[in-house]
Amino acid sequence: MANLIDIKDLHASVNDREILKGINLTVNEGEVHAIMGPNGSGKSTLSAVLAGKENYTVTGGSVTYMGKNLLEMQPEERSWAGIFLGFQYPVEIPGVTNVNFMKTAVNQHRKHNGLPPLSAAEYLKLMREKLAVVEMDPAFSSRGVNVGFSGGEKKRNEIFQMAMLDPRLAILDETDSGLDVDALRIVANGVNKLKKSTNATIVITHYQRLLDYIVPDIVHVLYKGRIIKSAGKELAMEVEKRGYDWLINDNQ
Repeated sequence: MANLIDIKDLHASVNDREILKGINLTVNEGEVHAIMGPNGSGKSTLSAVLAGKENYTVTGGSVTYMGKNLLEMQPEERSWAGIFLGFQYPVEIPGVTNVNFMKTAVNQHRKHNGLPPLSAAEYLKLMREKLAVVEMDPAFSSRGVNVGFSGGEKKRNEIFQMAMLDPRLAILDETDSGLDVDALRIVANGVNKLKKSTNATIVITHYQRLLDYIVPDIVHVLYKGRIIKSAGKELAMEVEKRGYDWLINDNQ
């Protein structure tokens, strides 16, 4: 089991306000890690920093991804290297269809890896296979990216995008936000079907219910920019029953 990403003493700020205050986290191939914590603890900031989003300033620490310095890579380079970020609030892109958006993304990844672009027939075959993973109607492919989609459809579309790009490391930022039970099941099943021994997933969530479907190997609780507790999936159950106060009080 090879190390995929190694985060050491990571500090980061937004608008000169320090949010991450020394994150230490190692994720190996084949693992699913869940990150939980109260609002404002730094969960989404961590995902944004790893994806290379603008307006987030790393002020200390290191992130090594597949042996390379992740912090020196541009966002598109991180994507080409196999990092995928699923947004809490997927954006709409009017005027750009799903089929053209994903064809461009897939072929850019292939170009980076020295592979020829997929033919139209190859692409359509791949797209149909991956739409089936998240139980999406093929008609969605001709619609604008997320335009007019319900909350559940947007999240399913993101997992479809993840399936098409086949990342080494998927970071899912509150993918369960706003989902009903059926949509949650479909999205989680899609994530599970994409799990391999050579990839890994970081699931950021408020609620234990998602972890009934996507079973984590390790659960971390983030509070005030630091991981204050790591344990097996039983930690999520404990948080569901007792909240965060007992952990926070132990770390005051």
